[in-house]
Amino acid sequence: MRTLVKSSRIFLAVLSVALVATTFAASGSAQDRNQGRSMVISRNGIVAAESPLASQAGVHMLERGGNAIDAAVAANAMMGLVAPMSNGIGGDLFAIVYDAKTGKLYAMNASGWAPAGLTIEFLRKQGLQDMPSHGIQSVTVPGAVDGWQKLLDRFGKKKMSEVLAPTIRMAEDGFPVTEWTSGLWRANADFLRGNEAATRTYLPENKPPVVGQIFRNPDLARSLRLIAQGGRDAFYKGELAKAIVETSRRHGGTHAE
Repeated sequence: MRTLVKSSRIFLAVLSVALVATTFAASGSAQDRNQGRSMVISRNGIVAAESPLASQAGVHMLERGGNAIDAAVAANAMMGLVAPMSNGIGGDLFAIVYDAKTGKLYAMNASGWAPAGLTIEFLRKQGLQDMPSHGIQSVTVPGAVDGWQKLLDRFGKKKMSEVLAPTIRMAEDGFPVTEWTSGLWRANADFLRGNEAATRTYLPENKPPVVGQIFRNPDLARSLRLIAQGGRDAFYKGELAKAIVETSRRHGGTHAE
């Protein structure tokens, strides 16, 4: 899942739950194009994402005077809503930003560290010999929101509230689930049923959403609204941080404020 955003000055790519920016060199010859859709050509900018709704959120930023950074963060936030099994504010972020005007390249690693209390000794006491790939002990400190803030502060033109507005509105109003996302949702339904909160949020009427069904996530809308109002501190120091820590401890994790 990759999102590409290009404006006249900055080229940014979003990969999975992370933001990754890079430049593309123009090909010397046209590629053989066998697909049915025509290529998209734009004068001032373009946003390509797995979901048209994410692309739309990015374009919304460009149309209102934002740059590629604003568009990429907006698209990434929307992907956390429309494809929650692959993206979200609990994930990581990596970015390489190329500024065409100055010719400078910038790199960011906003991947979350393991909690300080998650030591080898702690894991061994839990009877673990290998690092688990599922469950609370595999959860790192989320880095995406901090990365959003740093990107916007350093390179963006829009405020966090403006960038998150499309996703907040879509989370409240709802969006039609696509066939690919519906299939992934269905494949993970039993796993989601293992957690009461996950069931309540992602399995309306205890069922995975079917193709075309309108899915809403008012809890995510509320969380994003808090971040829009208070920036990254609203996620790492406020009400949301307390909720994350309490949930972690309830499941035997080591996250702490």
